[in-house]
Amino acid sequence: MVRTVVAGLDGSAESLTAAEWAAREAKLRGLPLKLVHVWEPVPEPIAQAPLLGAETQQHWTERVPREAADGLRLRHPGVDVSVEQLGGSPREVLARAAKDAELMVLGSRGMSGIGGFLLGSVGHAVVARTDRPVVLVRAGEQAADEHVMDPSGIPSAASPFRPVLLGLDTDSPDDTVIEFAFDAATRRGAGLRVVHGWNPPPYYAYGLSADLGLHEELSRQQVAALTEVLRPWRQKFPDVEVVEQSRYGSAAGHLVNASREASLVVVGRRIRTNPFGAHIGPVTHAVLHHATAPVVVVAHH
Repeated sequence: MVRTVVAGLDGSAESLTAAEWAAREAKLRGLPLKLVHVWEPVPEPIAQAPLLGAETQQHWTERVPREAADGLRLRHPGVDVSVEQLGGSPREVLARAAKDAELMVLGSRGMSGIGGFLLGSVGHAVVARTDRPVVLVRAGEQAADEHVMDPSGIPSAASPFRPVLLGLDTDSPDDTVIEFAFDAATRRGAGLRVVHGWNPPPYYAYGLSADLGLHEELSRQQVAALTEVLRPWRQKFPDVEVVEQSRYGSAAGHLVNASREASLVVVGRRIRTNPFGAHIGPVTHAVLHHATAPVVVVAHH
């Protein structure tokens, strides 16, 4: 079965921006794009209210996805755009739709009530429940934002892509996450910036500030570990220019800062369940909330 790029759509600015990003990504990958429009059944007493007449309901269930698809076809010729309309809980429907997707694309924020369903809780639920890559795109994201300025200093989608940014844990690196980042950089003709944040073991904490030599030794060890993890990937993707950055301190903070100069941020999520449900790690959680570039969460074992 041919995989597709899937975008969740509800008519909000966030979801329309996500659909636009998904169309650009579908073109990069040579894949079709499917817009999944989810509508939640309206309780009968509310449905009969004057504010929500038949015309309003029809607008949300028919016009929104049709008009969005027509616009995408015009702006992205060559991309096969289809629409699927489904009823039910957005988090359940979108999680199911993601299972057969090459990647799922969602708006990172939405409005409350009938105006939009892509709230933070829905986006996080889909990220936590699917094994497929999920991209979160903020409202207002423009194609030019992912590219460097043109020679005259004007934003332009015709100039080269900004680097892809990969957050890497050298203690438990995963091939799925690393390969996604290298592949994304290759498709964009962009460089790859790999950021690794580290902190000393707890038993070093008291002596670290007084022993600069110890700090330097730990730093050298972290740099060497990062280089060793990336060595086979540099060989597999020789055309990707890689910049390695091993930095002391919060990995999330370093990634959020670096996201300002990135076209895409790639982070991982370990697939594991516990009695309280699926889990999104603290670094990934922070990046999803604060990164300025689109963020893709790649699930791994």
